[in-house]
Amino acid sequence: MLTRYAELLNRRPKPGKETELVFDEERDHYMLISVGWSGQHRVRGTTVYVRLQNSKFWIEEDWLEHGITPDLLQAGVPKEDIVLAFQPPEVLPLTEFAVA
Repeated sequence: MLTRYAELLNRRPKPGKETELVFDEERDHYMLISVGWSGQHRVRGTTVYVRLQNSKFWIEEDWLEHGITPDLLQAGVPKEDIVLAFQPPEVLPLTEFAVA
């Protein structure tokens, strides 16, 4: 899924920036990041960061236009296995997803 996102983002690259995938399969951390330069300023940012913990998908960061959650659901991941970790803890019980 993240590979497909990277391919899409790299089809319309921004000058001086690259989209990179970072996978740590041993610890189950997966990221899509942007790195590069804008003029004289170094730019870097996390587009998506997902980690697997206790058999759940913890979405730590998600700046995709439509988000990664709909794609996880479409791939068959149940809502109770997705934690929107970027939300404040007091908001998690109000979502239709897992709280932890």
